[in-house]
Amino acid sequence: MQTDSSPGTLPAREHLPAGNAGTPVLDVVIPVYNEEKDLQPCVLRLHEHLARTFPYTFRITIADNASTDTTPRVAARLAAELPEVTSFRLEQKGRGRALRTVWSGSDAPVLAYMDVDLSTDLNALLPLVAPLISGHSDLAIGSRLARSSRVVRGTKREFISRAYNLILRGSLQARFSDAQCGFKAIRRDVAQALLPLVEDTGWFFDTEMLVLAERAGLRIHEVPVDWVDDPNSTVHIVKTATDDLKGVWRVGKALATGSLALDRLARPFGDDPRDREIQDVPRGLARQLLGFCVVGGLSTLFYLLLYSGFRAFSGAQIANALALLLSAIANTAANRRLTFGVRGRGGVIKHQAQGLVVFGIGLALTSGSLAALHAATSDPAHSTELAVLVAANLAATVLRFLLFRAWVFPDRRDGSFVDSSSVDGSRADGSLATGSTVVAPHRPAPHQPVSHQPVSHQPVSHHPAPPVHVTAATVTVRPYDQDSRNAR
Repeated sequence: MQTDSSPGTLPAREHLPAGNAGTPVLDVVIPVYNEEKDLQPCVLRLHEHLARTFPYTFRITIADNASTDTTPRVAARLAAELPEVTSFRLEQKGRGRALRTVWSGSDAPVLAYMDVDLSTDLNALLPLVAPLISGHSDLAIGSRLARSSRVVRGTKREFISRAYNLILRGSLQARFSDAQCGFKAIRRDVAQALLPLVEDTGWFFDTEMLVLAERAGLRIHEVPVDWVDDPNSTVHIVKTATDDLKGVWRVGKALATGSLALDRLARPFGDDPRDREIQDVPRGLARQLLGFCVVGGLSTLFYLLLYSGFRAFSGAQIANALALLLSAIANTAANRRLTFGVRGRGGVIKHQAQGLVVFGIGLALTSGSLAALHAATSDPAHSTELAVLVAANLAATVLRFLLFRAWVFPDRRDGSFVDSSSVDGSRADGSLATGSTVVAPHRPAPHQPVSHQPVSHQPVSHHPAPPVHVTAATVTVRPYDQDSRNAR
């Protein structure tokens, strides 16, 4: 997994500002491979629909990924005949590779794609991109599995689609309903931060992008669509399913180990918090308590099993020390990742060392309890030992949580910026924490566009737009010094 290419915390969402009339608002990409028969009808129909109904300027980009038939010639002819159409040729196959390449180079603030078969009703296109233009959402997807969707397709594809989404929900805790529908859109500023983290170059590209976006806290808007299956689809179901399952395993492993710094993609809370202070914001105590209790319960069970195993061939004190040591290491690692949300490998040794200090306190409590029990009776029953240890561990657990929260994984309240991928107790939005007040980051200078190397697009004619136009979105990245952990 790539972990170091995200440019930083995204700014608060804003309605795309009015301005440069020479930039298309929407860039619709059509990835194709050997689609010489379907390409022209698709592009002509999409162009006619956008010209007739879409209130903003637009571009249609044909992304030909290594076609071996006459698809490149068809794409070139369409680009020559229609000013709003351009084509781009890649010499390697892969839908994900085509989308990443064109989206990364596009200058349009809203990027979308749809399959060449146009299975999705085009009337859903404006509802798809409207939340991105308004600043309400970061990504948008068409859903064939929503209750109000109307879908015509065979039983086999219906079963595969629903089974795949159940797998995503069960393994990656995905909450979006349809990962595979070829009808999606994303804001360009989000794409610039998110796409470098997406590794897949094929059909799993969509799923990986959505899972990472959702885990990063980005907002995904779903649009119910009317969809008619294409009986002539060239997708190889078995190979695609196999590749998707491999992708699920790879992404799940990366998320479980915390190797992705997804907090860098987090949005600030609210409409525009950068101009105000938010008083008395809860700092995740309820969620941390719940996570700590779950981890603590599993750790206690693990500890008791270890103690019972060690007790079979050693004394009570030795068995207690060994069981508590091993369970303390596992407990610190689990709380670091699951309870306090610290990702990455930075600070692991420090946290484990502090965890061992907390372990020493717990050892003193449990060992002292055992010593008191054996002083009271010379040969206590094993069940009595376990009962005393459970009571002592409850007291040690309360103390462990307080020490973890205040010392091992503290919230930084000294006004410094913290990178959660390497430092404990970070804030995901990059804001300052001072006392009981959370101060939002300083508002960056407005409308400072990031320089781009756009894909070679032809000039775009401008469809008449309403009084308010939309221009390219901007990304302002604050400099960050990971060593000093302070904003420059």
